Amino acid sequence: MRIARSQTFAALSVPNFRTYVSGAFVSNIGTWVQRVAQDWLVLNLSGGSAMAVGITTALQFLPAMLLSPMGGLLADRFDKRKLLMLTQSWMAVSALALGLLAVTGVAQTWHVYLFAFVFGLGAAFDAPARQAFVSEVAGADHLTNAIGLNSSSFNAARLIGPGIAGLIMASAGAGWAILTNAVSYLAFLIALAALDRSKLAKTEPLVRAKGQLREGFSYVFHRADLMIALGVAFAVGTFGMNFQMTNALMVRNEFHLGAEAYGLLGSIMGIGSLLGALLAARRGKVPSLRFVVGMASFVGVVITASGLAPGYLWYAVILPIMGLTVLLTLTAANMYIQTSVDPQVRGRVMALYMTVLMGGTPIGAPLLGWLAEIFGPRAPLVGGGLLQLVTIGIVVVLVRRLAAARATDIDPGPKTVEPVEDEVDVEPVEDDPDGVQPVGVQPASTATNETTRTTTATTSAQAQTITTSHRVLR
Repeated sequence: MRIARSQTFAALSVPNFRTYVSGAFVSNIGTWVQRVAQDWLVLNLSGGSAMAVGITTALQFLPAMLLSPMGGLLADRFDKRKLLMLTQSWMAVSALALGLLAVTGVAQTWHVYLFAFVFGLGAAFDAPARQAFVSEVAGADHLTNAIGLNSSSFNAARLIGPGIAGLIMASAGAGWAILTNAVSYLAFLIALAALDRSKLAKTEPLVRAKGQLREGFSYVFHRADLMIALGVAFAVGTFGMNFQMTNALMVRNEFHLGAEAYGLLGSIMGIGSLLGALLAARRGKVPSLRFVVGMASFVGVVITASGLAPGYLWYAVILPIMGLTVLLTLTAANMYIQTSVDPQVRGRVMALYMTVLMGGTPIGAPLLGWLAEIFGPRAPLVGGGLLQLVTIGIVVVLVRRLAAARATDIDPGPKTVEPVEDEVDVEPVEDDPDGVQPVGVQPASTATNETTRTTTATTSAQAQTITTSHRVLR
């Protein structure tokens, strides 16, 4: 009851959600351990190549760009819990294989490339299902709070995971850190098996039919507010969320420090991320689109400032601010999208969200890695922050123009209809003694009114959707 009265932790009053988030927390710690260890491993195997780190990141997130929409469709069609058990097992085996290669000393750069891609295949189908499954575990009444607490779990793990990775890498090597992630998946699999399935707020499965994937794209395309939210997520995911790569480059190539200093930065950034997640969980209402855009723009400014930090200490001071702003931005976008879509298309819409958020990384990571090779390790931060700001501006301007064009094309006012008498010659009927119209003939004025009402209703219904989205943009 004490938990239920706390706005920050309200969703934890649901037993299924407590079980789910506990297992996810342990698994997320392992995920962050591997993210840090994998980038450090490929950086050392490649002789400090920034491009190699960028390629690894790109390969890991490439499947998300290509396959997440299909993953969202599967999440709408099938049991999300069973789908998650399959994807989690896939990623556990992938981590186990790469960890064994590294521990035995036979790992090469191409091995990391290969297993980063294999791991990404599982993540492409896992992420949409996990996002959509939160509503089933927590229920509609606690959805907004559950989204915030789910982010808190992920970012609390970010606070702990990199530090653990740094300690393991310094004492035993990157391979053992990656093996730690393989073991951590057991916690999430056990939690999924332990859920009380009778208490899940299941969404009616989508019946298989043609055009369902296209339907998800069409749904988003006709919602200007969703297009802006997704565009902002693309900008942040492509140019702003390459922290493992940028931190590794700054620590090794700019500040000339080791694995412990690298792992410490991840934990320091996690402090800000955790604070942001807790603040998001306290929200009593869904954030506005204006808040999402404003926070994303501020993230670009902070990232640019971090690239200008004069030393390791100043860089470490900026990272919590970066973690806070990034988390508030992504949680706000996630809340806005999940709570404003039809439950029957939630899986597909969240798949598009994950596609633009994670799928932009294969574009941004190699580009920023190339900038680091040419201009030095600070270039991905300064250039990435500026590119993020420019992209957000372009998205907002283009979508607003598109919404305005649609509103112009659809005139919500009544159409002018020419009198039917001018087009159809109707015989006089005054000689009919009963005053009854001939069968099949309707008075001209009545036909005109019906045509006008039908045209007006259809046009107004179409215009209402555009007007609503356009009003959200303002």
